[in-house]
Amino acid sequence: MPAEGVGLLGVIAVPAGGVVELDLLLESVVEGVLVTGTAATVVEGECSRCLEPLSAEVEVELTELYAYPDSTTDETTEEDEVSRLQDDLIDLEPVVRDAIVLALPQVPLCSPDCLGLCVDCGGRLADLGPDHGHETIDPRWAALQERFDGNRDNPEEN
Repeated sequence: MPAEGVGLLGVIAVPAGGVVELDLLLESVVEGVLVTGTAATVVEGECSRCLEPLSAEVEVELTELYAYPDSTTDETTEEDEVSRLQDDLIDLEPVVRDAIVLALPQVPLCSPDCLGLCVDCGGRLADLGPDHGHETIDPRWAALQERFDGNRDNPEEN
């Protein structure tokens, strides 16, 4: 894979220098070479709710026809519709990269039931516990609350 990694960098991606294992079958067909098989790799990123680091294995199925030069497929399709053999060589990188990127979750989660972060203190809700909370006073009543709190200290003023 390329040195810069593959995927949504900063969210979830194959890290730079990551290894992609290929298990492929190449078959000669009338119009070219049919490549089928799987590509597997490990992706790293962070949970989109709680920002904890995560890693996961991704395996994708590949099926791609590489057309022979001057074949009917080569002559009847646009250049970007079908992959082509170049000097009897097959470039697998674009096909593998596209398949892996399409298999990545748009919203990666450390677990499906991740609670995320507390909106008040920024702590991870899974670590804070179910009884975690913050007392909030409606700002419209804050002055009245301060008056009552002051009277508790001096009950003679009532």
